[in-house]
Amino acid sequence: MKKVVIIGGGTGLSVMLRGMKNIKDIELSAIVTVADDGGSTGRIRDSYQIPAMGDVRHVMCAMAEEEGVFTELMNYRFGGEGDIAGHNLGNLLLLALSQTTGSFMEAIRTFSRVLKVKGKIIPSTLEIVTLYAIMEDGTIVRGEDSIPKFRNHIDRVFYQRNVKAAKEALEAIREADLIIYGIGSLYTSIMPNLIIDEIRNELITNPCRKVYFCNAMSQPGETDDYSVEDHVNAILHHAYADAVDIVVANNNQFSKEMLDKYAAMGSKPIQLKEDRHPYVVLKRDLMNMDGSLIRHDSEKVKKAVEEILTLS
Repeated sequence: MKKVVIIGGGTGLSVMLRGMKNIKDIELSAIVTVADDGGSTGRIRDSYQIPAMGDVRHVMCAMAEEEGVFTELMNYRFGGEGDIAGHNLGNLLLLALSQTTGSFMEAIRTFSRVLKVKGKIIPSTLEIVTLYAIMEDGTIVRGEDSIPKFRNHIDRVFYQRNVKAAKEALEAIREADLIIYGIGSLYTSIMPNLIIDEIRNELITNPCRKVYFCNAMSQPGETDDYSVEDHVNAILHHAYADAVDIVVANNNQFSKEMLDKYAAMGSKPIQLKEDRHPYVVLKRDLMNMDGSLIRHDSEKVKKAVEEILTLS
């Protein structure tokens, strides 16, 4: 039984886990960022001084044994203009459980049992954190939600104080046989976990293979004009020099209509620009080609992870 840890946040992480939860003979742990400060998550965080729960909620639904009506309700967002307008039902339930059980971690465990989650969901920290970015021109931007809106080139992201990692996250990394970063926003989903010193130190100590699943398209305000190599270099810059052993990139071809649609939004395909690398590059069919959006396919990602498990 191999222990697999995946580190990230956002919808991309949920797509990966939706397929990976069905891989046989692995123990799966998801280490999830709690740096989000926008929307319902940010309002609850500020009002109740609790770690951001939006990414945790997404991951919890993706890892549920069966994604039925209840998991759909978890993502239901209230409309209107009242006090609960804009809130996700799942966020409110996690808040209530945090208050009744006495801790955010125990709320996650309790809800995971209700949803029959296949694996462990672990916040990277149980502290209330604010993410900052310093741009290449020296400008400092405060808040995860504000960083991509600034539309500048990011040099690095950081916290203004030392952040203590959740002990469960450190234990999971310490015992892992394979560690995966991504899929997700490079600076606002993956990096918020890697810049926690205790997590970085555990990654350095564990000699297992580390895999990065690269995004398919650039993200306006975060990775404009980035190549695959630029994504990897950013991870090395924030984590440590040997933080990536294998990179998985898609080899799919998109229609001109689809590319034009994304270009109008300021997004371009992320491509390899070099032939030789100090890490292994696997180019695979990873994308769902049936929809109107460019999205990774959970089953194809699952197959890629299964292939990597045979190598590690």
